[in-house]
Amino acid sequence: MKTAPPEACSEGDPRFTNWSGSVSFTARKLLRPRDEAAVAGLVRSTVQTGGVLRPVGSGHSSTPLMATENVLVSLDDMSGLLGHDSEAGLATVLPGTGLEDLGAQLDDVGLALKNFGDVNYQTIAGAIGTGTHGTGEDLGNLSSALVGGRMVTGTGEVLSFGVDAGEAPDSELTRAVQVSLGALGILTSLTLRVRPAYHLHRLYVMTHIDWVLEHFDEYAAAYRHVDFYWYPRSDLAQIRILDEPGKLDGIDLPGQVKREETGPSYKIIPNHRDLRFDEMEYMLPRESGLAAFREARERIKERHRAKVGWRVLVRTIAPDQAMLSNARERPTMTIALLQNAELEHRAYFEDMEPLMLRYGGRPHWGKKHTRTAEHLSQMYPEWDRFRELRQELDPQGIYLNDHLRTILGEEGHS
Repeated sequence: MKTAPPEACSEGDPRFTNWSGSVSFTARKLLRPRDEAAVAGLVRSTVQTGGVLRPVGSGHSSTPLMATENVLVSLDDMSGLLGHDSEAGLATVLPGTGLEDLGAQLDDVGLALKNFGDVNYQTIAGAIGTGTHGTGEDLGNLSSALVGGRMVTGTGEVLSFGVDAGEAPDSELTRAVQVSLGALGILTSLTLRVRPAYHLHRLYVMTHIDWVLEHFDEYAAAYRHVDFYWYPRSDLAQIRILDEPGKLDGIDLPGQVKREETGPSYKIIPNHRDLRFDEMEYMLPRESGLAAFREARERIKERHRAKVGWRVLVRTIAPDQAMLSNARERPTMTIALLQNAELEHRAYFEDMEPLMLRYGGRPHWGKKHTRTAEHLSQMYPEWDRFRELRQELDPQGIYLNDHLRTILGEEGHS
C-alpha cells in the first residue's frame, strides 16, 4: 500500500502553534486519518518515499515533541470509547479521545479513570505518551493505567501489545510504550485499567505557606489527593484536598475557603485555566521534595519574585515501572514552575533547573527543560533497552524529529 485511500484521511491547516504559544511551526501537511488502516497506509508510504511523521494530540506540551517540517498526523478523527469490561476493570479507547470526553464516556458506563491530571485539555494518547500525572501518594501517572493496545510501528506493521497480545499488563513492550513520546509508533487503540465510577469532594483553602509545609506530609498521607500552589509575591499557598464524600467531614484548615464542591471524579479533579502559561516541572525523590521546594522558595524570593507572574505547583505521584517514566521506581514529589505565557520564562527556568537536578530531579517530558541524551541516559535504568526497541520498531527513523534525536541520542539517525 503506497498511500492511504483519499477517503481515509482528511487534511488540515499545516500551521501549528502549541497551547502556550511557545512552539510554532509549519508542517508540509497535516493529515487526519480516520482509522488504523489509514495510519498504516501513511506510514508505509513514508517508508517508501522518505520523510518524517509526527503524531500530535492537543498540543498542550511545552516542548517541540510534535514539531516537524514534514507530515503532522492528528488523531482527532479517531476518538471515542471502543469497548469496556467492567468485571475485568478494562476499557479500550481510541487515541484522539480528549480526556474530558473520555471521563464522560466512561461515566456513562459506570467506569472512571483512577486519576486525572491538573487539566483535561489533552488527548489520552498524548497524555500517556508524555507521562502526564495528577497528585496522590498512592496514585500513579496516567501512563500507569495503560495495560495494552495497538500501534503502527515505523515499518507500517500493526502491532498489539500487553493484554491485547495475550501478554502480561506489565510486559516489556507495554512498559516501553507507556511513556514513549511517540517514538515507538502511532497508537491506534489503548486498553486502560479503570475502576467503578466515583465521586469526590474538593476543598481548596488559601493559607500561609509555612503552615502548608509544616502539615503537608500529614495531610498527604491521610487523604486521596493533596497538593498546593505557592504564590511567590504573597507567600501564601492554596492547599487542595480531594477525597470521597464524607472523608473530609470535620477537617479544619486555617485560612480562606476558595472553592468547595462535590461531583463525579472526572469533573472534580481537573481545573480550568483561562490564562496560558509555560511550565518547567521536575520529578524528585519524595523524601527530598519538600527540602527542594524550601530552597526553591528562597531562591525565587531572592532572585525572581519581581518577574514571576504565576505560581509554583507541588504534587506527589506513586512509583511505577515504565521505562521512561519520571516516577519510575520511586515515590515522587513534583515541583512545577509556571510562568504566564506573555512573560519571559527562559532566565527563570534556567536558573531554577540546576537546583532541581541537584536534588535528583527528572524533567517532565512535555515541559520546558534543557536536558539532552547525555544527561537523561543516566536517569533511567532501561534507557539503552528503550533505544533498542525504538530502533527495532522504527529502523528508518520516520518518527524522529530534531527534538527526539537530541533527547534520545539519535543525532546520527537521519
